[in-house]
Amino acid sequence: MASINRPMRIANIVPILFVALIPLEVYGAEVERISERELGKLPDGRVVKIFTLKNKNGVIVRLSNWGATITEIHIPDKNGKFTNVVVGFDDFERIVKGPTLGSTIGRFANRIAGARFKIDGIEYKVTANSGTNHIHGGRRGFDKVLWDATPLAAKSDRASVQFTYLSPDGEEGYPGNLTVKVTMTLTDDNELQLLYEARTDKATVVNLTNHSYFNLAGYGNVLNHQLLIAANNYTPTDDQLIPTGEIASVKGTPLDFTTPHKIGERIEQLMPRPGGYDHNYVLNREGKPPYFAARLTEPESGRIMEVFTTQPGMQFYTANHFNGKIIGVGGVAFPKHGAICFETQHFPDSPNKPNFPSTVLRPGEKFENTTIFKFSKI
Repeated sequence: MASINRPMRIANIVPILFVALIPLEVYGAEVERISERELGKLPDGRVVKIFTLKNKNGVIVRLSNWGATITEIHIPDKNGKFTNVVVGFDDFERIVKGPTLGSTIGRFANRIAGARFKIDGIEYKVTANSGTNHIHGGRRGFDKVLWDATPLAAKSDRASVQFTYLSPDGEEGYPGNLTVKVTMTLTDDNELQLLYEARTDKATVVNLTNHSYFNLAGYGNVLNHQLLIAANNYTPTDDQLIPTGEIASVKGTPLDFTTPHKIGERIEQLMPRPGGYDHNYVLNREGKPPYFAARLTEPESGRIMEVFTTQPGMQFYTANHFNGKIIGVGGVAFPKHGAICFETQHFPDSPNKPNFPSTVLRPGEKFENTTIFKFSKI
């Protein structure tokens, strides 16, 4: 699903000022599993930071408290060469003012038809920021706010940063004060684990995801990547990408990835609209949670990425809006179909589709979901 570019005016940009290192013990050797640096300050003096997580295998993940964002993931190929496999930025100006890449999306990820919904008979109107519809939490969603960030005490095989944000009652039209926590953990099994938690003081709707753009080659388009998705069904949409409410089989369509296919193999069948893949899959959820959702393989590098989640759905999006103008870390330009999103989620427009899994959260209840991105190689 295309992320929404919502520019903001930010003044008083301050360069990097300090680096704080947290030494930790790993198998008897002291290494720096977590470090942090100041990237700049907002006009109100609050600090935007970058956190670096490392594991024993040399994998590096960088995160920002602006938008609870994944900015870089460096993993090795089959020959041991490390490359950044997500599209992101490493400077204050673009992280804060640029398009949404790798950020946490909320209060409601994906679309809400007509930018309105009802809870217990009461209608709520949220910001219409995609025509007459609502997408990704509104004009100032969770991707465009500064989160509190706390590095957690590392264990012998992992390191974590916990991000916290209080979304006030009425923000973007949503009811209730919503306290959100997102804990991002890098393990020695080369897993990046995302734990989402939320509580409210008034009935509301919640749908949280991460909007990372992956390219396992680190450059070019992703049409040669091979993909398997553990989903026999999907949710068809109208011409505004709003679900019709139907649950349909992928069999016999270009959406069928129940066996591995190259992403570019059938993508032309999806032209001109939606211009590539931009579909919510109804995950099979077989086995034990978190359930296996997808496997992505880049044949030349040998890099493999697997997705596991407790969520019922996943939006598969092929960066249809990219045009070569997004320049990521290291000066890499990403063309059309230059990356892939796996937005684990509840289904789009769930608040208006009673047959979809509910996204209503009530006082006393806890929203909790887990997504894991696991990296390996052939």
